[in-house]
Amino acid sequence: MSSRRSRLDRLIARQLNISQDAVRPLLAQHRIKVDGDIATERDRIVDGFSLVTVDDLVVQARQAVYLMLHKPRGVLSATHDARHPVVTSLIEHPAVATLHIAGRLDLHASGLLLLTNDGRWSRRLSDPQHGVKKQYLVTLKNPLTADYIAAFAAGMHFPFEDILTRPVQLEILDSTLARVTLQEGRYHQIKRMFGRFRNPVLTIHRTAVGTLLLDDTLGPGSWRELSAVEANSAFAADVQT
Repeated sequence: MSSRRSRLDRLIARQLNISQDAVRPLLAQHRIKVDGDIATERDRIVDGFSLVTVDDLVVQARQAVYLMLHKPRGVLSATHDARHPVVTSLIEHPAVATLHIAGRLDLHASGLLLLTNDGRWSRRLSDPQHGVKKQYLVTLKNPLTADYIAAFAAGMHFPFEDILTRPVQLEILDSTLARVTLQEGRYHQIKRMFGRFRNPVLTIHRTAVGTLLLDDTLGPGSWRELSAVEANSAFAADVQT
């Protein structure tokens, strides 16, 4: 489900199968409400989650849905796949068919996955311009050294795409365990960055997106719905380095 914006008269005309001119007297007679308030302007912009009524008829009553899922390894970040189990098969929610994934995880990665029907929210989470940080626990085959920290912080050039990654924060927690914080999600970025040191990645587990932390009460495969306040709080740390 999209959160696409639309003019009020166009929305009502489309939903009621009437002309846009026919919407004008409805507005003049105060018969149209948006989110409980009388609407009088035909060019008012409403989004996909505005409650729109004409008299007692509900023209649009979509609700934004935000879910947090603890994705297990071996489950695909997708809504349909012929070969692998997908994350939506783990979710029992009335709106599950309308949801899309806000920032995928690799098949063999685990941790925090967010799903929604709000396209603007998911785009804001994923767009590097907004600088929403994602945090991962990464286990490596070989021991880490301080050289990794400087190399990650400087960014790395990926010749195939001819791009320089944004600075990545790496904290060594144990000899083969690191906390990685990044603001973008290039293709297999974490594996490729450690690959520069010829150090194979064994596991990747996402623990946070923005200020949203994986709920420690959620076991692998479990999920819960986020409130609108929680969902919006994800951006509290936008564009901080």
